[in-house]
Amino acid sequence: MASDNTHRSYSIIPCFIFVELVIMAGTVLLAYYFECTDTFGIHIQGFFCNDADLMKPYPGAEESSFVPPLILYCVVAAAPTAIIFVGEISMYIMKPTREALIAQEKTIVTGECCYLNPLIRRIIRFIGVFAFGLFATDIFVNAGQVATGNLAPYFLSVCKPNYTGMDCHFNYQFIANGNICTGNQVVVERARRSFPSKDASLSVYSAVYVTMYITSTIKTKSSRLAKPVLCLGILCAAFLTGLNRVSEYRNHCSDVIAGFILGSSIALFLVGFIVLQTHRHTHTDTHTHIHTHTHTYIYIYVCLFDAEIQSNK
Repeated sequence: MASDNTHRSYSIIPCFIFVELVIMAGTVLLAYYFECTDTFGIHIQGFFCNDADLMKPYPGAEESSFVPPLILYCVVAAAPTAIIFVGEISMYIMKPTREALIAQEKTIVTGECCYLNPLIRRIIRFIGVFAFGLFATDIFVNAGQVATGNLAPYFLSVCKPNYTGMDCHFNYQFIANGNICTGNQVVVERARRSFPSKDASLSVYSAVYVTMYITSTIKTKSSRLAKPVLCLGILCAAFLTGLNRVSEYRNHCSDVIAGFILGSSIALFLVGFIVLQTHRHTHTDTHTHIHTHTHTYIYIYVCLFDAEIQSNK
């Protein structure tokens, strides 16, 4: 019976070290260059004179927001990790779910004495892919902000443009030269990175990922409302995070919607790919198992039938 739940593989560890860890390291490095360096210059976008959509009052530094970035990033990274970790251990401790988990996930034998427990494999898989998606979402957001240079609702309030020599007698006059700002250059540069909303994208990615994980992997028969309430609460928190960005004039409504679409798309792709692939392998193994037993039963039946005929003769 134990042999049915084991699979010998000498390539899984080298593949993990030399392929998956390398991809993960490259993703983290690219996210670092986007976040902490000036390697990628921001596109300087022009604006219309006295554009009302860009003249909202300056809401202050990001740290003064109702949802500070540091707290938000810690929550979107730590909360799903903790939920996945606790969920996998809980399912492994309980006997019914442990038996289903062992039947679904084979124990990998990587050497004469090295075994990869299904619990360890699942924890590394779900948390590792979540971390990869989080950094990938950050890269997509930063790439969009750098490429578009979309202006925040408070841009003109911090830009304080010098209209000298500019024909700004009419509000519909477009200023192609965006480098006429006299305000704080650090704040102005931050105001040029509005599309898509990073907070909305990261929060909804984290929420959709953990929600799909809960609904697709955690099985419970004791309560029918616990999972829906938990999942809706998580999604609501992500939705309110995006609304807060709009209410504080830190992002346009379109920026938040784009962030929602980006984050949810990445989460749906990653979780769908993992879950569907896992279920496909499980279905194939179960199908093969059924066919093997069916052929065995047919063979036994034929042998018994022949024996009975011989005895009658």
